[in-house]
Amino acid sequence: MRSQNNKKYEIDMCSGKIVGKMLMFALPLMISSILQLLFNAADIIVVGRFAGDNSLAAVGSTSSLVNMLTNVFLGLSVGANVMVARYIGAGRDDETSATVHTAVTLALISGLILTIIGGLGARRILTWMGSPDEVIGLSTLYLRIFFLGMIPNMLYNFGAAILRSVGDTRRPLYYLFAAGIINVILNLIFVIVFKMDVAGVALATIISQTISAVLVVRCLILEKRAIRLDIHKLGIDKNICRDILKIGLPSGFQGLLFSMSNVIIQASVNSFGATVIAANSAAANIEGFVWVSMNAFHQAAITFTGQNYGAGKLKRVPLVMRDALICVIVTGVVLGRTVYFFGIPLMGLYTTSAEVASLGLERIKWVCGMYALCGMMDVMVGVLRGVGYSVLPMIVSLVGACGLRLLWIFTLFQTETFHKPMYLYVTYPVSWAVTFIMHVICFVIVWKKIKATHNME
Repeated sequence: MRSQNNKKYEIDMCSGKIVGKMLMFALPLMISSILQLLFNAADIIVVGRFAGDNSLAAVGSTSSLVNMLTNVFLGLSVGANVMVARYIGAGRDDETSATVHTAVTLALISGLILTIIGGLGARRILTWMGSPDEVIGLSTLYLRIFFLGMIPNMLYNFGAAILRSVGDTRRPLYYLFAAGIINVILNLIFVIVFKMDVAGVALATIISQTISAVLVVRCLILEKRAIRLDIHKLGIDKNICRDILKIGLPSGFQGLLFSMSNVIIQASVNSFGATVIAANSAAANIEGFVWVSMNAFHQAAITFTGQNYGAGKLKRVPLVMRDALICVIVTGVVLGRTVYFFGIPLMGLYTTSAEVASLGLERIKWVCGMYALCGMMDVMVGVLRGVGYSVLPMIVSLVGACGLRLLWIFTLFQTETFHKPMYLYVTYPVSWAVTFIMHVICFVIVWKKIKATHNME
């Protein structure tokens, strides 16, 4: 009975029409990602409304740093997702089980490493980023507490990736919904009642992350299929680990490269003072809801491609790519323009300052207005990873996105004419467009190679 109940969460990705199943996969993941983003949004809204703009800047300005430190390890969860999906598609249960236990072990190790790095290096990195004196103390306190929750953070993300590989995006949604409600309640209690400021929102976040991690681990333990987790079998399978690293490390380094460029952009934003930092932080948080909605189709592209590639149904791969691109373009255009249209009221959720709201709208105009380009770029990356090419999109992203941003910041942006926030924001859509075109060219080359290898007409 339990096996049948669990099976209802699966999606058959290797037969039938793709787009309907892709939406079934992506919509719960989209909502899950939005709820996860609400952890940080709740932090920023509460401190912005009840603790002031310095606290808002302190919490908001840490997001690029958190992403930089965590992306390499979260990339490993992408590797686990691809490998489990591939083994599921091929019907290889033993390899599926070995991948699950190796992935969970890697999650524990990754969380411990991040806890140490975040605790010891937070203030030094913030100093390097040029955080203003009025916010660096609060930012450091927030980060040191936040990074205490890295083990549950990694456990949740790796566990959700395993469930996602069989098409189960609903149960992680339920777990995040429960944790998200608790996070918001604790934020209000710690900040408004106990006056804990940034320490309160950080503590609320790690408590809620722990709850979601416990729920997803319990789910895997109770499984009856090949993805079942047995605590006594935790350990590293060398061959499986190598395959996860082969796909996951380039994915993680790609995320790291993007985050590093964003950290440098954040350092440039910091040069304009606390008001612009607060505006940029709030606007970036609003944009995040659009990005995670589009990213659901990136995840769908990875998983659908991985399962069909593992099952040998290669002719479905271009169809997966086509449907994912259509879905992400519609999502990016509709949500991006909607956010810009309601930009001022949305900024009003984060701050009572009209100046901060106006400055935030400027970033939203340049980023959200063209956000579909980012989604298109990510879908192409997902398809390439699904067929086993992970180093190639990393290199392309290094050159096409990060390289262009850094070149601009260290050249023309340093001049008086272009030293304005607007000229930082415009680097995003330009880099997305260039990188998407480069990824399309790479896919054409890779697909010709795959067709020749498998004697496809």
